[in-house]
Amino acid sequence: MWLLRQAVQIPRWRRAGAALYTARVHTQTQLPPSIDPVAARRWQQLPLPHSPWLHEEIARRMEDRLSLITLQPQRWLHWQPLKGGQQAHALLRQRYPQAQAWAHEPDAASQQALQQLGAEEGGSGWLRRTLGGLLGGPVATQFGLPEAGSMDMLWANMALHNAADPQALLAQWREALAVNGFLMFSALGPDTLRELDALYRTLGWPAPAHQFTDMHDWGDMLIQAGFAEPVMDMERITLTFATPERLLQELRELGRNLSSQRDTCTHGRGWLQQLKHGLRTLERDGSIALTFEVIYGHALQPEPRHKVEGTTAITLEQMQRMLRKQQP
Repeated sequence: MWLLRQAVQIPRWRRAGAALYTARVHTQTQLPPSIDPVAARRWQQLPLPHSPWLHEEIARRMEDRLSLITLQPQRWLHWQPLKGGQQAHALLRQRYPQAQAWAHEPDAASQQALQQLGAEEGGSGWLRRTLGGLLGGPVATQFGLPEAGSMDMLWANMALHNAADPQALLAQWREALAVNGFLMFSALGPDTLRELDALYRTLGWPAPAHQFTDMHDWGDMLIQAGFAEPVMDMERITLTFATPERLLQELRELGRNLSSQRDTCTHGRGWLQQLKHGLRTLERDGSIALTFEVIYGHALQPEPRHKVEGTTAITLEQMQRMLRKQQP
């Protein structure tokens, strides 16, 4: 198990104001420069026996931030809950006990696994297990993608940084939200695994992970996707591991190297021993520390803007009436 050694909070709920984003919103936002779409799809479809521990912890911290939001959703969508946090689903059900919850996995295999999980014990096994036996309160979770424009909240924990086309994903999230509905999401930031990245550079190896997008760039993309009033927050969490073996095991549960520049060759025992030896050089006080930068984001679905035509056509008779009215 990881030891949570330190959590350093950087200025909380830094508002993405117009002055910050106006100058950047018209620049072309590029896709993540290093994500391989095929690798991203394989990771998305890979079944996990349980949600990663770190994802659940980040979801708990994000759920705490909901206390700062006055909007009370009546319908909300949990995006990719199998990896994003099954325990987090329980926390959200407890916070909004009368709201209708939806759960959706973006690929067919994961959606089927999600529905099977929900079908256990008479159709509410997942809820019974995650809610710890809380019965008789919440309405059963619905599975699948809800009707467009029907959700008051979309919850997406630790999904955005693994998207090969984040603009398309943001557009899909916005499509699901009703007017004045809001998005809550988290993602890993560029300082994630900085110690491991430095070690790989020392060894002359390609980066251990794809490049993670900066908090301000996510704010730009939210604006470009049509969201309003984005609010961004960031913290760095330091996790410590007792051995190189434990560190590598935990990282495999967290994700994969999705970089298009990753080394795809099969690594032998010698490579693994070299990696473990390098990790031991990072030991301090009997443990190996890794940094995870966690970004939290919140944005609103604004009122639709009515298109104003560039030209207006009037008849000669209408113009004559207007001129007569202007005469004294």
